[in-house]
Amino acid sequence: MTSSAELTRNKIDDAQQQRLSARRQRWAIILAGGDGLRLRSITRTISGDDRPKQFSPLLGGETLLARTRMRIARNLDPLRTIFVVTAAHEPFFADELGAVPPRQMIVQSVNKGTLPAILWGLLRIARFDKNALVALFPSDHYYSDEEEFMAGVASAFVSAEKDIAPVILLGAPAQHAETEYGWIEHDLSVPMDFDGRLMHVKQFWEKPSFELAKRLLNQGCFWNTFVMVGTVRAFLEMIRRASPDLYSTFEPILSFRLDQVYEFARSLYDQIPFADFSKKVLSVITPALAVASLGDSGWSDLGDPRRLITTLHARGIANP
Repeated sequence: MTSSAELTRNKIDDAQQQRLSARRQRWAIILAGGDGLRLRSITRTISGDDRPKQFSPLLGGETLLARTRMRIARNLDPLRTIFVVTAAHEPFFADELGAVPPRQMIVQSVNKGTLPAILWGLLRIARFDKNALVALFPSDHYYSDEEEFMAGVASAFVSAEKDIAPVILLGAPAQHAETEYGWIEHDLSVPMDFDGRLMHVKQFWEKPSFELAKRLLNQGCFWNTFVMVGTVRAFLEMIRRASPDLYSTFEPILSFRLDQVYEFARSLYDQIPFADFSKKVLSVITPALAVASLGDSGWSDLGDPRRLITTLHARGIANP
């Protein structure tokens, strides 16, 4: 049973968030619920347990999640940052995120992929701020030039606020014919803005063959960083169109108080399938998307041992 003190605290939390939303605010969602299986051999060696990579001190003693938080805090208010994690990982994130208010935490009962994680995060923000601008950030990436990266994010926010494009993906200019990344092929035939920074998305290519990757490289295509910026309304409408059944399943979350939502969410997660946001949403509504270049930000997805070790060596980052 919920005590009167807890009810009062929930009302205060909601009131605080409503005050923050008096003007069009910029929010962040940090996705930290993945299991990180491909790096398990390295993270086990470093940490002595089976923690996912985002909670492992891979960057000279810093965890990837800590680095992500510090990076985006350059431009975005920590009080408007939502963290999506998974219950089984609580021993690994409890200390690092212990001071984060409950209203900013989403603890999934089990990892069911990026689509449910993103949808729940967006609905949490929509509860507080229906006019919000939102940026989505994976928690396990690396940027050698973080100022350049955050400048790209800030520029995308400006474009989203002006309604130049409903949802903007941030692409890293490809450096070689990588077959383990997702690629974004852009369309320059119809300009989206005056300076040419925004381009229509023509097609997504997930882990292409080497020959296709070479062609995409020669065309000046982008690696997909999975960092996205848009209005909360645009993101939710995009998911509703691409995956209406999942959207309708999640939508009742908006009507629950924060202290009630987890009981509903546990039963919900028992029913839903694993769902990937790129495959289920981005690939379905591609014509509605735009891509903007991150420039020379030195992006790397530290998703496998080879890329991790190569990045650490190239950047001179000490790690035992």
